[in-house]
Amino acid sequence: MTDRLYFRQLLAGVDFAVGDPVATQMVNFVYAIGDRETGDAVLIDPAYRPTELLDVLEQDAMTTRAVVLTHYHADHAGGSLVGHHIAGTRELLEVHDVPVHVQSAESQWVREGSGVGTGNLVEHDSGDVIEIGSVRVTLIHTPGHTPGSQCALVDGRLVSGDTLFIDGCGRTDLPGSDPTEMYRTLTSRLAHLDGSTWLYPGHRYSPEAMAQLDEIRRDNAVLAPMSAEQWLATFSR
Repeated sequence: MTDRLYFRQLLAGVDFAVGDPVATQMVNFVYAIGDRETGDAVLIDPAYRPTELLDVLEQDAMTTRAVVLTHYHADHAGGSLVGHHIAGTRELLEVHDVPVHVQSAESQWVREGSGVGTGNLVEHDSGDVIEIGSVRVTLIHTPGHTPGSQCALVDGRLVSGDTLFIDGCGRTDLPGSDPTEMYRTLTSRLAHLDGSTWLYPGHRYSPEAMAQLDEIRRDNAVLAPMSAEQWLATFSR
């Protein structure tokens, strides 16, 4: 599959949305995943300048067939962020109508936050698979940062949104956050993944843009073995 897999990690403010001060400050990653042979691709979290992202794929001879949202926050899905409007999924759909894949628990939050209509949303349960040509993307429900946060697993790569970073994890003090669910996500829902899996986070908060789970499990404090009570006392915020 690796020969057919199209996988790009794009940094906001550097690879696109150059000159946008919010994009530059927020250091979001957007991901493009597809099948090189069929030319079909999905965009994960296309915020800031979505038409530029469509252009990137077109230049690579790929066609955007769908959007996947890891969660509803404006820097990932589009919408209002502390007084700033961030273009995102709704603006992309105005020029390129495609389905938008979300976890069912996130659907209402996405509609209200990004303005994406119900007709474009495809709701999923954890473990559902999206097929892009011959590429299979498994969606894993990882609540904690938001009710319907999800990660996307493809060919030994985990696109984690704001669930897990190379250092730390997503905040649990925002609307819809739940620190107990975050603990369960980190200790149970993602625990089965092989240590050789590469983590691709939703922000560049570390010098490295990606790292293997074995390394992250060794060095990331939020993954240190501890009871739920200890974890909540240390990291709940």
